Amino acid sequence: MAKKRQEDPPKPAAAWMNTFADLMNLLLCFFVLLFSMSTVDAQKFEQVAASFAQSFSIFTAGASAIGDGILVSNGVSQLNELDQYMNSTGKATDGDIVPETLAEAAAQVEQAKIEESEQLAEKVEESIQEESLDGVVDIDITSQYVQLTLQGSLLFDSGSTVLKEESLPVLDKIGVMLERYSESTIEIEGHTDNVPMSGAKYSNNDELSGGRSLSVFNYLIEHTNLDPSMVKHSGRGEYMPIADNSTAEGRAMNRRVEIRIYNSLSSY
Repeated sequence: MAKKRQEDPPKPAAAWMNTFADLMNLLLCFFVLLFSMSTVDAQKFEQVAASFAQSFSIFTAGASAIGDGILVSNGVSQLNELDQYMNSTGKATDGDIVPETLAEAAAQVEQAKIEESEQLAEKVEESIQEESLDGVVDIDITSQYVQLTLQGSLLFDSGSTVLKEESLPVLDKIGVMLERYSESTIEIEGHTDNVPMSGAKYSNNDELSGGRSLSVFNYLIEHTNLDPSMVKHSGRGEYMPIADNSTAEGRAMNRRVEIRIYNSLSSY
């Protein structure tokens, strides 16, 4: 009698199928969890949004890890304490002063810039007195810079970009003063009145103002140790008047060259 063929034992399932099955179970649990949380409480959402707007801060104590907070460390079941977590984020520790809003923070930064400009202006005024430039140079300040203003009639003849001989000693003194602030960005701007150009080398006030600022720039670079990469020059034409162009006095004030020394907190 022929022997009956013995059947092969069943092969075990591939190992990857066990891992894949576990992954599918986890994904199922994950999506069930998401579905169970899909209902949004509108009032709660508005409270959370308000907490974001009022509580987040980029200042002191605002960089603590979220994992150390009450929300995550106590588990997802603590979602009801979200408001408490958000309202504690970014708040100062004892003795710290943290701005409550971004607007307040911006105001503090602006005030710091103004104070920096005021300190710079005091030094510039002392230099102007030392160089006997009182009455020749006007000083103004902003949160960005200290500005020296020279009247165009002192520097140039009408319609010209050639510096007057009598203006050169003044520019020499200004150059000595600017060298003390050579690490700061310095900007030279030329301005004109709104009288159209006629019969002159330059066809419009834009070209004239640009040529005048360039003349002052070239003279200062040639006669001082200023770094040209730290000195800017531009012509603004008739577009930034400081007085009424309908009067001779106003037009004379508008024909000017401004030299700006930017403080250390400025954006330049």
